[in-house]
Amino acid sequence: MTTSFALSDAFRSEVDQRLRAFVDRQRPLVSGPELSPLLTAAEDFLAGGKRLRPAFCYWGWRGAGGGDDPAIFAAAASLELLQASALMHDDVMDASDMRRGRPSAHRRFQALHEESGWQGSAEQFGEGAAVLLGSLLLVWSSEMWRTSGLPAEALRAAEGVHDLMRTELMCGQYLDLLEQAHGESTFESALRVALHKSGKYSVEQPLRLGLLLGARAPEPWIDRLCVDYGQKVGIAFQLRDDVLGVFGDPAETGKPAGDDLREGKRTMLIARTLSQATPEQAADVRLLLGDPKLEEDGVERLRAIIADTGALAASEEMIKRYLDDALASLRHAPITGEAREALQELAVAATARRS
Repeated sequence: MTTSFALSDAFRSEVDQRLRAFVDRQRPLVSGPELSPLLTAAEDFLAGGKRLRPAFCYWGWRGAGGGDDPAIFAAAASLELLQASALMHDDVMDASDMRRGRPSAHRRFQALHEESGWQGSAEQFGEGAAVLLGSLLLVWSSEMWRTSGLPAEALRAAEGVHDLMRTELMCGQYLDLLEQAHGESTFESALRVALHKSGKYSVEQPLRLGLLLGARAPEPWIDRLCVDYGQKVGIAFQLRDDVLGVFGDPAETGKPAGDDLREGKRTMLIARTLSQATPEQAADVRLLLGDPKLEEDGVERLRAIIADTGALAASEEMIKRYLDDALASLRHAPITGEAREALQELAVAATARRS
């Protein structure tokens, strides 16, 4: 197995097969005309994604000496169910219309209500259905992990981190809501939200899970690698996501251009912009940010301010610095050579420009 497997079609196919098999096992429980839209929405949502989280978990496993046990693919794939759950809930909280180039889950169920001519609020029905489906996927994520087929000893070694990762994610979602409610945010507070809401469960904790599954016991070097590599790649990953949310190509992001600006997301990019802005620029940011009807000229004005304040360049420099530091930490890590090269590939892929 070569390092090109790190994010290859072959790797994604392994993950996809496990996801389809797991969802098929749930089919008898979620059947009939009333429940089938839930399963169909779940299947459609799970069909997309780059499978980064399973990849970090898998290469953690390989790095710690885990072998060719196919059960690792099921355990790693369960993280996609957690990711889908988080995205569905996030879209409801942000009132996002699109996800991965398709209507978000709550808009999909809203449309079902409207097309069916049902009573009550279609919007409220859509939001409620998406929250429930997201919660169901969270439950399924735990079930898929637990029934992956990996040895009980390995699962026990990673159990505490698995629980912590889900707690961090939910706390991060709440901190994100709180940040929006507070309005202004510092770079440090935005970073804290980003780490809990995305960075940790996207990179650091999937890697830690894989390392613990492979080693079957905590080791001091695992913590060092997860902080020196995993956390730094996670921060760089979130910084890249911040940039793409403002400057990204909709064909790549799957969301309308500037959607993060319409949603008023208080990202590290926005926090840095406000800290460096002139009074006139800051006033424009506060006026335009979070306007759901923001037109293209407003998006362009905000983009110009972000660039002119140096916030965009500073974010790019931080991404590079965090990536360089993370890659340097791999050089002497006591992991297998193939895992070292694969984790290098994954770090670059997770933080690459796609705009």
